[in-house]
Amino acid sequence: RHAGRVAVNFYGTRLKYRDLYDQVLRLAGGLASLGVEKGDRVALYLLNTPQFIISYMAVLQLGAVVTPISPVYTSVEVRHQLSDSGARVVICQDILYDNVVGTGLDLDAVIVTGIGEYLPWVKRALGRSLLAKAARDLEIPDVEITPGGGVHRFQDLLSRRAAPPPEVGIDPHEDLAVLPYTGGTTGPPKGAMLTHANLLATHYHTMAFWPVVEEGKEVIIAFLPFYHIYGQIVAMINGLFLGGTLVLFTTVDLDDIIDAVDLHQATMLFGVPTFYEYLKEHPRTGRASWKRLKLIISGADTLHETTVEAWEQRTGTRILEGYGLTETTAVSHANPLGRIKVGSFGIPVLNVDAAIVDPDTNEFLPVGEVGELVLRGPNIMKGYWGKPEETAQAMVDIDGDVWFKTGDLVRMDEEGYFFFYDRKKDLIKYKGYSVFAREIEDYLYQHPMIKAAGVIGVPDPKSGHIIKAIVVLEKEARGKMSAEEVIAYCREGLAHYKVPKIVEFRGELPHTDVGKVSRRELREELEDIG
Repeated sequence: RHAGRVAVNFYGTRLKYRDLYDQVLRLAGGLASLGVEKGDRVALYLLNTPQFIISYMAVLQLGAVVTPISPVYTSVEVRHQLSDSGARVVICQDILYDNVVGTGLDLDAVIVTGIGEYLPWVKRALGRSLLAKAARDLEIPDVEITPGGGVHRFQDLLSRRAAPPPEVGIDPHEDLAVLPYTGGTTGPPKGAMLTHANLLATHYHTMAFWPVVEEGKEVIIAFLPFYHIYGQIVAMINGLFLGGTLVLFTTVDLDDIIDAVDLHQATMLFGVPTFYEYLKEHPRTGRASWKRLKLIISGADTLHETTVEAWEQRTGTRILEGYGLTETTAVSHANPLGRIKVGSFGIPVLNVDAAIVDPDTNEFLPVGEVGELVLRGPNIMKGYWGKPEETAQAMVDIDGDVWFKTGDLVRMDEEGYFFFYDRKKDLIKYKGYSVFAREIEDYLYQHPMIKAAGVIGVPDPKSGHIIKAIVVLEKEARGKMSAEEVIAYCREGLAHYKVPKIVEFRGELPHTDVGKVSRRELREELEDIG
């Protein structure tokens, strides 16, 4: 229906839907010629590029399963995901090829591609700077790949003109489409088994939730990493299923994104809280016509009220907060248009049931009480790949129905809006009190001189845990605000048992791949010191 519409705009290279479909079929044929069959796992170790989209759809065309790998993973981490998933074929960025080799695994095929293959020729020189930004601390090697011995060039497979891919019967409710790996908050990362029906359910129940969205008319700013479930489903899958145009960025360049809002007449923007935090302070933010956007969405972490208020004051628009996990195919809750409640991640989207239970007994709790969020619906994963015990712990029977336990502590108000308190694993026990790290962080964020904060519990034999706050000050406050002043500020607005006993100042905090403050890394630093 949208054959002539632009599907992807990649720094000026435009792929229409007919072109995208043609390349998907050609790559699917090439993969089939290499022996890829229904049910096989194929790893995508790629940056945000047209190749990711083409590869993703080609793998699904064959009834095979996509397992996306973070481009910042080392060869050790790549080895774990390849070994655990059983993937025997990898499609990788050329600069990441050495990491694939470094796994030491005997793979059936490695397909290599470069970022310049889809850049306009006048922008080919831009490719290396994009790689430098995307790879961050990674070294950018000069890559020369010699095909042969199971190594293939991406473009060679496209131009091979292999036989058309075989027609494959797919049971959408049983057959896997994607095997993304969770962040590994407890132990190594686990593969969440997502079916074709899961992908469709998330698309339809989120798009129906926002009636302003129109098929064939949307332009989506797509900078969120596609290997992560948020960018992959909410931006890429939803955008393509809508017949929209993805304005694709390999890196998060705020100037480019600001320019793209008007240049491409964007209608949808998906980001994370840290993105909006930086964007609201950017000197050029006021130049963009933010009011043209139908949806400005934040997910993947808690959106602080100070960020929402400052953004609205700067742009005249409101950010809608949502919620979801890898196991829920990215989305379970969102704020409805016209009924946004600041501080809440919204209400369940269509066809999703949500409840709050006692984390230990699984008994349902009444409105207003804090407990563990449980979910059920067509977006919930089948389980964890190869891990029946972990699946049984996460998918539990409550009063005759199977619910997914999220591990998140939340509260629901009288209007059905949900409020995030903390991850269950981040709960701090101090002298018998239960302390939410996030509550302390939220309070610290309200101080005008504090830019960022992370709170953890330091193990202590007498009190259980001692509360420690790791704080990043605004530039003008550095060297001027003391730890004692931070503690005194906390005493003004927090109960005595919530006040940090230790304050550490840093220039920056560790973050996860999608911009969350990584409390896990902060705790691991303590373990390393100990």
